Amino acid sequence: MISKATIDQVFDTARVEEVIGDFVQLKKSGSNFKGLSPFSEERTPSFMVSPVKQIWKDFSTGKGGTSVSFLMEHEHFTYPEAIKYLARKYNIEIEETVQSDSDKEAAGERESMYLVSEYARTYFHNTLLKTDAGKAIGLSYFKERGFTEETIKDFQLGYSTDAWSGLTDSALKKGYQLKYLESTGLSIVKETKQFDRFKGRVMFPIHSMSGRVLGFGGRILAKNEKAAKYLNSPESDIYHKSKVLYGIYYAKQTIAKEDNCYLVEGYTDVIQFHQKGIKNVVSSSGTALTPDQIRLINRLTKNITVLFDGDPAGIRAALRGIDLILEQGMNVKICTFPEGEDPDSFAKQNTLEELQAYLKENAKDFIAYKASLLMEEAQNDPVAKANLIRDMVTSISKVTDNIQREIYVRECSRIMDISEGVLFSTLAQMGKKAENDANKSYNQKQKAFEVVKSTAAPIKVDIQYELEQKIIEILLLYGSRKESFEDLILKENDKGALALEPVIHEVKVFEKIFLDLQEDEMQFTNENFKTLYYTIIDSLNQTEDFVIESFVNHLDPVLASDVTDILMNEERYNLHNWEKNNIFPKQKDVSIAQLVSETILTLRCFLIDRKVDEIKQDTQDEVDHRTLLEDVLNYSNLKMLLSRKLSRVL
Repeated sequence: MISKATIDQVFDTARVEEVIGDFVQLKKSGSNFKGLSPFSEERTPSFMVSPVKQIWKDFSTGKGGTSVSFLMEHEHFTYPEAIKYLARKYNIEIEETVQSDSDKEAAGERESMYLVSEYARTYFHNTLLKTDAGKAIGLSYFKERGFTEETIKDFQLGYSTDAWSGLTDSALKKGYQLKYLESTGLSIVKETKQFDRFKGRVMFPIHSMSGRVLGFGGRILAKNEKAAKYLNSPESDIYHKSKVLYGIYYAKQTIAKEDNCYLVEGYTDVIQFHQKGIKNVVSSSGTALTPDQIRLINRLTKNITVLFDGDPAGIRAALRGIDLILEQGMNVKICTFPEGEDPDSFAKQNTLEELQAYLKENAKDFIAYKASLLMEEAQNDPVAKANLIRDMVTSISKVTDNIQREIYVRECSRIMDISEGVLFSTLAQMGKKAENDANKSYNQKQKAFEVVKSTAAPIKVDIQYELEQKIIEILLLYGSRKESFEDLILKENDKGALALEPVIHEVKVFEKIFLDLQEDEMQFTNENFKTLYYTIIDSLNQTEDFVIESFVNHLDPVLASDVTDILMNEERYNLHNWEKNNIFPKQKDVSIAQLVSETILTLRCFLIDRKVDEIKQDTQDEVDHRTLLEDVLNYSNLKMLLSRKLSRVL
């Protein structure tokens, strides 16, 4: 168990904008930060982070919470793991507990797979550095590639011996279960036999954005024509090749800082660049680039520079990825190396300054790159040139920004010596075809629904739910503030009629709300709101300095999520630039006393309406209902008085 003092220190130290900033590119928006949702596919920001309240809210999925809950959602951490991650990030000493065999067995399926993967990483790394075979074969190979011992340790590189079941036997002795060794792909099980998948290979651990080991890449060193040169972990519950980028854990902060990401092909390309001093580099791990991988980069920067070998295969790979990157609304440049060179070898042979200069001088915009590349193939062939232009226009059509698309058309016109009109016409035809295809698909879907008559009832607003939520919001934001309230005392005037007499007194907001609700004997109908209400009242009673972030940190995760929803609900409007359109929303803290009074009075009016409805229902079963009608009249008069106080018709 982690001590409460340590947990409190982690919460006090961790900054939600810093924690989330490691995974999402955040931009300042008033007092908050906004960015693209890491939980859904989107191009318009709907993700909001509040440094003041130390919470976040994703309006596209409804998720929200603290820095700990973000790690639990995004990285699938358990609560203790999220605390430990933050402790490591902020250099806070934390007491580690040794896991027993029963603890390992009790861990969830996914968590057990993570634990096995982390053990394998340590096993391979120790084998590389501490065994004779590891030093003679694996370590020698890495040193021949020019990797320093510091780099080898940073990237946790390892070696799997040529023994059939070295890792498998060792893990089983340590208490790890065979089914998790098999589900992660570390071990292959056939009937009664089990053996290592990666025997005789140098090992590259593949990390998530937060540094968890998801899988491995292994390169064989012995000459074996039947064995693949590179072998990756198979797909599993924790490792999805199409959604992972090698090196993202080491590159994420520099990518966000430099506002650019270099994309290479192999593991050693990433490591060599990192060792040289260029750290904003990731690899697609030798697989074709996927939309999920691009979106991973898109959370950190809008700019990507694709670095590929100078051979034809590398060039074709570069071209295949361009349109995918453009479709994600990103800016893309291409840089190839001299024939016979790749990013690894070129970085190894040049100084940091020479490498930086080469990348700066040779990184071309995708239009210029395609033109220079394909013009060599087209040469004087008009048909080939026409196909080339059509290919370039296809790429331009993928650009989502209209201004950027027009600039690319003009650039293409200049390079290819063809009129802008023809290019715009071709672009329009492509757009019309895409629109027609989309309309056709839409019409087919609509036709399918025509035979089904809609029976959906209109959405009914739960007024009491909304008012209860507003009361919780007021307590959280202003509960400890002292305000002057005008209370209305119901009295009979000289004529015997009911009248409201104003009385001014100064009291804390939470005391005012508590006394008013107690006077009305009002109970919350929503159980979560009811729990929150009494928890907040109790906390405000016990402490003079009520701090929202500290309060949220110690709540049950479900209640913490409800609090986040309430506090961040109005922040969604900050995602839009209202001020640019001369729209200036009124700040809700202009008059706290008025806000409190109106909320309580509105709730009272709602309860009166509900009571009147109940009485009317009772009159249907009563023969003599004169008394009940008098009650209705009295309640109606009371509501009229409250209406005057609210200055609106109810």
